[in-house]
Amino acid sequence: MIVVYDEFVTRHLAGVEHPESPDRVAGVAAHLVDERLFGERMGARDATDDELTLVHPAAYLARVARDVESLGPSAGYLSTGDTVIDGTSLAVARRAAGGAVVAMEAAVAGDTAAFALIRPPGHHAEPARGMGFCIFSNAAVAAHVFVRQTGGRALIVDFDYHHGNGTQAAASGGVSFVSTHGYPAYPMTGGPDEQSIAERWAVVNVPLPPHRYGTEPFVATWQRALPEIARRVRPDLIVVSAGYDFATGDPVGDLGADGPQSAYALSSLIREVAAEHCRGRVAYCLEGGYDVDTLARSVAATLRAHDAPAASAERADPAAIGASQRALLERVEQWQT
Repeated sequence: MIVVYDEFVTRHLAGVEHPESPDRVAGVAAHLVDERLFGERMGARDATDDELTLVHPAAYLARVARDVESLGPSAGYLSTGDTVIDGTSLAVARRAAGGAVVAMEAAVAGDTAAFALIRPPGHHAEPARGMGFCIFSNAAVAAHVFVRQTGGRALIVDFDYHHGNGTQAAASGGVSFVSTHGYPAYPMTGGPDEQSIAERWAVVNVPLPPHRYGTEPFVATWQRALPEIARRVRPDLIVVSAGYDFATGDPVGDLGADGPQSAYALSSLIREVAAEHCRGRVAYCLEGGYDVDTLARSVAATLRAHDAPAASAERADPAAIGASQRALLERVEQWQT
């Protein structure tokens, strides 16, 4: 599996005590080297204004630039919300979004899967509002660049513990979004009534209990939801907001699901669905995951799932799906396109 990584992304918040630390990507990269999974590596590049403004208005880009410039050598907050920034943050966020685009282009060019090992994460960044550790909506930018370049359809799959409110806000015009997430939990969005379907795109939210959902129901929920949504959306590319803070023990999330085991099962499912609908094209973008050891092992499990001999994903027990999640998925399955 292709891995897109640039050590430049470790500069954001270096030396600042914060859960979204440089150790997250550096630790994953070191683990992938140790496990001999860092085989096909590509560098990132900066996202251009033309690419970023497919999601974020130019006025927001200017605001981020002013906020960063005003800090000098200190750390502070982005003026739109609860995102800590320092003097490197704009440059690093551009590199992160560009890394997502590089992973997308590599996946499309090779009909394969690619993983963008990037930070800061992006799925909370709304078009004109950075929040929740996020500055630019990396996965949404990559998806919209794909749609502009090809005229095709992209499906963003978000299995992060937290709802990707920013990605949802950018879903339109050929970019669809499906998410599971703890609810109610930060950012208090993605409730059971936040669903829509249109001719070229859809939004599907499957809120889960904020703690203690478990590995079997978590995997089973995705195994029921994703094939049905992909059948309706008919994507030409899958972009994954790959947040591993669903894992047991994560200090910011924790759905009571085993990190590596769930990551392998979900990635095997994504591989299977991508093979059916979009010639195997998948671009992963790192989102959450704040226990570095669990994060590293979970990312490694994702890579192993895509590098393994082709096989159908092992099935979880569908009876394990929670009653409210089952009822919501039944509603989705009855949608008329």
